[in-house]
Amino acid sequence: MDLSPGDHATDADLAALADLLAGPLLPAARGLLGCRLSAGGVTVRITEVEAYAGTAGDPASHAHRGRTPRNEVMFGPAGHAYVYFTYGMHWCMNVVTGVEREASAVLLRAAEVVDGLGAARERRPAIRRDVDLARGPARLCAALGIDRAAYGRYLLGDGPVRLRPPARPVPPEAVVAGPRVGVTGAHDLPWRFWLDGDPTVSAYRRHVPRVRR
Repeated sequence: MDLSPGDHATDADLAALADLLAGPLLPAARGLLGCRLSAGGVTVRITEVEAYAGTAGDPASHAHRGRTPRNEVMFGPAGHAYVYFTYGMHWCMNVVTGVEREASAVLLRAAEVVDGLGAARERRPAIRRDVDLARGPARLCAALGIDRAAYGRYLLGDGPVRLRPPARPVPPEAVVAGPRVGVTGAHDLPWRFWLDGDPTVSAYRRHVPRVRR
């Protein structure tokens, strides 16, 4: 197996990342910033994420109404991929966090392509700027070639979709928190985290309820 820049991590590094993901949701979400995700010959550096809790207190979560065949993987164990189809055309990917039987996951919202730029461009031929190739959760999955086949995959092993720790630590002052994007419930929770000033971070759009006429 050819190694991308995102694959060079020691066993201790991977164990530390596994422990982080198995812990509380918000620290896990912050800790995913700077991590590298590899799939389909492309590696990206994660620059923006959104945290979603389980059935208690987070109406925006896919697990808010309980366990279903769609969200089953959200109930653990941590470190697996929760991939879902949205708007009839896009795939989005989450990293499962927390303890088993208590659903939580972190949506990967944006990233910088750091390896395999040619492959990412082939998958996103309409995108003119490299900073936009994985800017947004659907674009991120498209650039990496991630689809339903990644559902439930363990990300810290040697499978086709691999998550690795940051190449260098992300200083706390580089992380910004704010409201989540486009959700109808609990939209003011500051559970979106991003790398301050990074050009790949998606634009914030607050959800505006439709007015029935």
